[in-house]
Amino acid sequence: MADKTPKKAVKAGPKLLSGGNPQIAKADGDEPVQAYIAAMPGWKGDVGRQLDALIVRTVPNVKKAVRWNTPFYGVEGSGWFIAYHCITRYVKVTFFRGASLTPVPPIESKQKDVRYFHIHEGDQVDEKLLASWIKQAAELPGADCF
Repeated sequence: MADKTPKKAVKAGPKLLSGGNPQIAKADGDEPVQAYIAAMPGWKGDVGRQLDALIVRTVPNVKKAVRWNTPFYGVEGSGWFIAYHCITRYVKVTFFRGASLTPVPPIESKQKDVRYFHIHEGDQVDEKLLASWIKQAAELPGADCF
């Protein structure tokens, strides 16, 4: 005889895409960014929380949004200056005007102005350097990714 007891619905988290990147709907504000961070798998969630806190501490009035399953941070009226994304073995931090930062972040892009910084599991991130890049990037004209 089949059990007719109603089953409680289990709310599934966001779908994880290639590399464990959370699929989060396009939206503005802190809430979708926090949903993205909460869905980042394993150690990557710690990196997301660390990045978010460092960005907010460095640029207190930062604007947040999720676009293309990626958290974006910007300055009102100036555009987006940083984003990050889960890749299989690392979290890719994108500086949209990274070629103008000192020192220049280490990883080149096909786009001449963009530079990347990768954070791997177990990396000891130089928060002072990262905060310096964030501060510099926030002071530059941002990218209009829309």
